[in-house]
Amino acid sequence: MPSFVNSKKPFTDLEMYFSTTVQKDMLGRSKMNTQLTSQSPNEFDSPILPGLPDDVAKYCLAFVPPTNFPAMGAVCKQWRSFILSKEFGTLRKQAGKVEEWLYVLTGDGDGDGDGKGSHWEVLSRLGNEQYLLPPMPGPMKGGFGVVVLDGKLLIIAGYLAYEGTGVVSADVYQYDSRFNRWSKLAKMNVARYDFAYAEVDGKVYAVGGYGDDGENLSSTEVYDPHKNEWTIIENLRCPRWGCFACGLEGKLYVMGGRSSFAIGNSRVVDIYDPELHTWCEVKNGCAMVTAHAVLGKRLFCMEWKNQRKLVIFNPVDNSWKKVPVPLTGSASIEFRFGILDGKLLLFSLEEETDYRTLMYDPEAAQGSEWQTSAIKTSGLCLFSVTIKA
Repeated sequence: MPSFVNSKKPFTDLEMYFSTTVQKDMLGRSKMNTQLTSQSPNEFDSPILPGLPDDVAKYCLAFVPPTNFPAMGAVCKQWRSFILSKEFGTLRKQAGKVEEWLYVLTGDGDGDGDGKGSHWEVLSRLGNEQYLLPPMPGPMKGGFGVVVLDGKLLIIAGYLAYEGTGVVSADVYQYDSRFNRWSKLAKMNVARYDFAYAEVDGKVYAVGGYGDDGENLSSTEVYDPHKNEWTIIENLRCPRWGCFACGLEGKLYVMGGRSSFAIGNSRVVDIYDPELHTWCEVKNGCAMVTAHAVLGKRLFCMEWKNQRKLVIFNPVDNSWKKVPVPLTGSASIEFRFGILDGKLLLFSLEEETDYRTLMYDPEAAQGSEWQTSAIKTSGLCLFSVTIKA
């Protein structure tokens, strides 16, 4: 994978020293490894970087840009183990080297999220750095879930179409940016599609959706990354599908979509408390949501019938407020949301050559919340998530 160091931000002398030291050792070890058929059994007893104490050497590695992580992980098992450790992430934070990257599933389709003819691309905070991910493994699916967990991208379940017939999947795949590769995780207990999904306190929840033979589901399960295991938990009070979920204040919120207990799209908000293992509900949610994202401690939504206003939910008092979107023209243009640098990005689902991505800053002074951004995807945005590395 190429390196995308920003030439507009020159290295300090310390960074340059660290970068040069690591690169020299990477080159030396790579040449040495080509002459060996297996790693030395006492590899973990050797210095991380010859001539430096291990604590200093670890700090050196923490300065390397994320796009070089795959090459670092291939140098030796010792480096690979360190990159996978929590200590590595902690040192990068201390060194101020954690970067935000926008992962966008783009395609030439109609924005329905089926993943056909699509690819994942990665954009930097300034939009001037970009690269592509390896293709997602497995067959193309629709109605799948996309979640970020521990800095990794998870693709969950979905629907596979085969010449007029379909199969509902329980497969889960993970992309690890540190090694630029996909891997397969434990399967879900219940195959599903068009379901709600979200990360809450380091675990992933999958709720409702359609199952085999198109039945409506009320089942809920949670994924524990430390055990690589899905566990069935308390069901929703009734089946729910076409809904969405988010994590707020340590709880799981499920909104929108349809319920077998309501006519049309539901405004009921199902709330799950992981500590009490119980569901409760409030009845003031959004019904037909076309885009949603959590920024800070608030949920931002856009409803199908009103693409000219953001609807913002505050879980502290279960209140909603609306913010006008500064656009003219057709009110039927839909958007997908992205989050980068504490701001909300609005990607249009209509291809316009002169379109500039809208950006909303909730912390800006009144009257200056809206700006435009240079960040632009190569195609229509089907999904967008933010990963820090």
